[in-house]
Amino acid sequence: MLTHLIILLDDTSPSYCHYDVTLKERRLIGLDDLKSGILFAMKENLNIQFVYPSYELPEEYVEAIESIDHTKIKPDSQSDEADVLILSDWKEVITDIAYNSTCIIRASRTELLDNRKQLKALMSKISRLNIAITDVDIFSDNDIDSYKNLLSCIADDVYAIIKTGKSLQVNLLTDLMMLDEMNNCNAGVNNITLAPNGRFYLCPAFYYNNSQDEVGDLRTGLKIKNQQLLRLDHAPICRNCDAFQCKRCIWLNGKLTLDRNTPSHQQCVIAHLERNSSCDLLEKLNRNGVKINNTHKIIKKQELDPFNIVNRWK
Repeated sequence: MLTHLIILLDDTSPSYCHYDVTLKERRLIGLDDLKSGILFAMKENLNIQFVYPSYELPEEYVEAIESIDHTKIKPDSQSDEADVLILSDWKEVITDIAYNSTCIIRASRTELLDNRKQLKALMSKISRLNIAITDVDIFSDNDIDSYKNLLSCIADDVYAIIKTGKSLQVNLLTDLMMLDEMNNCNAGVNNITLAPNGRFYLCPAFYYNNSQDEVGDLRTGLKIKNQQLLRLDHAPICRNCDAFQCKRCIWLNGKLTLDRNTPSHQQCVIAHLERNSSCDLLEKLNRNGVKINNTHKIIKKQELDPFNIVNRWK
């Protein structure tokens, strides 16, 4: 069941996930489309998340946005009143960021490892960090050890920060500690995106990858064909997996496996490496007096891809 509507306010609104923003010219969503999108959300009882561009909106747009409860996802250049900040300059020293901020950074694995000090400095200033890895599609088995090392470094920094008494969440490591069921992205199932052209998409990635890949518009409504094939209960491997923090990105699925409901080898391996690192971090925290009340016991696994297990059953 749909619960959220994501509204991209401009073609240049920054990415908050794996996809790249391929459009460079500003195109603000039409005011009538914005109001219609808000009305659609009200009728369907959906929570709205607005993704802002890097410039100030006209007053009439601000007035329409403020007519309904919502979440503001903003680039760091428009950080005032933001609920979620997308940091483009996360490698720089950030002095004016509020501790209770939720921040998103997009980076490759190499960027994260090469800028560990800056990453730790950022984590020490905020309460939650979501990291979107931008090079999942080129991950190979040769990268397993380097990703293990990256996760271990981040885990050490998270542990050091938490030991000072601060609360810190990092999606790659701490989310699993608080979950007892899958918490995937659920694009097309729990959330849908309204693009600046007034059309609906499963998520922003589909809009930027191919604007013809729409699933309806504000005039005719949503038209998601075979929506059940996006759901977890129609994914035999995933529904039995306990890497609950895995986003199971349907855009990456389609790109890498040609099946939107079937994750790639890359995604499975990455998710299970994160799972094992989360287990190590949890044990270290508990062993040193920081108790995390997780209801789901995290158990480390040697097998990183569930499909390998299935293949052995054949």
